[in-house]
Amino acid sequence: MTVERPPLRDALSTADAKRAYVRRLFSTIADRYDLITVVLSYGQDRRWKDRLAARAGDVHGQTALDLACGTGDIAFRLASRGARVVGLDITPRMLELARRRPEASAHHVSFVAGDMTALPFPSRSFDIVSTGYGLRNVPVLSSALAEIARVLKDGGLLVSLDFNRPANPAVRACYLTYLTVTGSILGWLLHRDPDTYRYIPESIRRYPGAAAVCDIARNAGLSSCAYIPVLGGLMAMHVARK
Repeated sequence: MTVERPPLRDALSTADAKRAYVRRLFSTIADRYDLITVVLSYGQDRRWKDRLAARAGDVHGQTALDLACGTGDIAFRLASRGARVVGLDITPRMLELARRRPEASAHHVSFVAGDMTALPFPSRSFDIVSTGYGLRNVPVLSSALAEIARVLKDGGLLVSLDFNRPANPAVRACYLTYLTVTGSILGWLLHRDPDTYRYIPESIRRYPGAAAVCDIARNAGLSSCAYIPVLGGLMAMHVARK
């Protein structure tokens, strides 16, 4: 007897349901994660991550925490600039792939399995917190931002890159349609499951958008927050200070 999965929207309907769904999803896609980020970013992902690392400024000798680190793209970029970096991800397979990368032998980065909403670090531990495609995936955004504020030192910096939720309804509809169609095709080709990457547009529908993320960040304990539109506002970088 086949047990049908709940529709994707139901799987994201509560914080606990989203937490469980995201854990399963990233375990499934870990080995193809880097490919997907390149395809869905129109080949710009590496350049955007270079820009994000540059937004952190002079990081030499500073302590950095890269959240939702995946296979280590941003963590290794910060380490190459002289930071002492810890990469945290909820998916053990992502961390295994990060440790196997050639950069791991050139730059020392510690990788830790953990949850962005319950960080296993003392308060005021890091000068910098970074994350790529991380904030949109947490079950409760305010909880994750409060944890980021907690582990940042006074004056510490948060830099984040993620998909955005365009304010213009027509632009948003076209954007989500593109991601849905492309994600469905990739999901079928790579996993024989079109729902696999439909998660991305569905998560964007539920995302508050770049400006609202700044409001939540300030309420969570960060003293300032600004965002930089990327790709005409389809993506955004956030820069916040404690």
